[in-house]
Amino acid sequence: MMRQTAEAPGAATPAQPLRAAVWMLGAIVAFSAMAVAGRAASLELDTFEMMTYRSMIGLVVVLAVASWAGTLRQVTTRHLGVQFLRNLSHFTGQNLWFYAITVAPLALVFALEFTSPLWTMIFAALFLGERLTGWKVLAGVMGFAGVLIVVQPGAQPVSMGMVAAATAAVFFATTAILTKRLTRTESITCILFWLTAMQLVIGLIACLWDGDMAVPSVAMLPWIAVIGLGGLTAHFCLTNALSIAPASVVMPMDFARLPAIAVVGMLFYAEALQWGVVVGAIVIFGANYLNILTSQRVSRQSPQAL
Repeated sequence: MMRQTAEAPGAATPAQPLRAAVWMLGAIVAFSAMAVAGRAASLELDTFEMMTYRSMIGLVVVLAVASWAGTLRQVTTRHLGVQFLRNLSHFTGQNLWFYAITVAPLALVFALEFTSPLWTMIFAALFLGERLTGWKVLAGVMGFAGVLIVVQPGAQPVSMGMVAAATAAVFFATTAILTKRLTRTESITCILFWLTAMQLVIGLIACLWDGDMAVPSVAMLPWIAVIGLGGLTAHFCLTNALSIAPASVVMPMDFARLPAIAVVGMLFYAEALQWGVVVGAIVIFGANYLNILTSQRVSRQSPQAL
């Protein structure tokens, strides 16, 4: 499956918002599965341990698939500094996210996480040179309005889970920008290899700092597998989406995770589906639809504009 980006990673191609949306659908399913597995695994493991086992599984899968596909030669050391910053940023954000989903309702965590596309739009304009058009700003404002409707600030006290989720959003936006930069020159295989390898080392350092690393029970192994495979699948889908469309187009699509996880929370954890989640989700979907439509129009007029 990694052959898709094996040729000329840096080659310029027209933006493809609809194909990117399909890849993001895969990321949404994978991220949601990982949230459920993370809650289950938190009964035995802390966030550092979850990230370490996830990276172990991910590295084995990447090496196996890349060997089968013949793409291991694509792994380069050209941009190790950028790779390290990307993976450290993601490691930090993911740990905050795993903590947040164990102490706050899933829909609330995801809603706060979805300030990430707003940060991504700003960072893309500042560091990638992407044009921040009026339509993108409007889509971002609509998305943020939807998040506010879901969260209803002032209606409930600020918790550590809310702070963790909001902070994770900034790190995820930074990760997206650095991923987009890497896709200009590096293949998916290269990016995923360094993601799993570097985060495995970082995770082991964090876990073994106090000399105590928990070993999961046999009953917990399926959940660990879901975390590992879900994380890798999500990043494979996300990286593919970022390779064929601008970061400021791809990331707002991730808003669709909100209604999906709200349903998961209601069915599996008896978390009430609030009216704000429903109304906010409608506004967020509207923002996504506007963003995709306008991006398609600009792409048809000038393929290089995006």
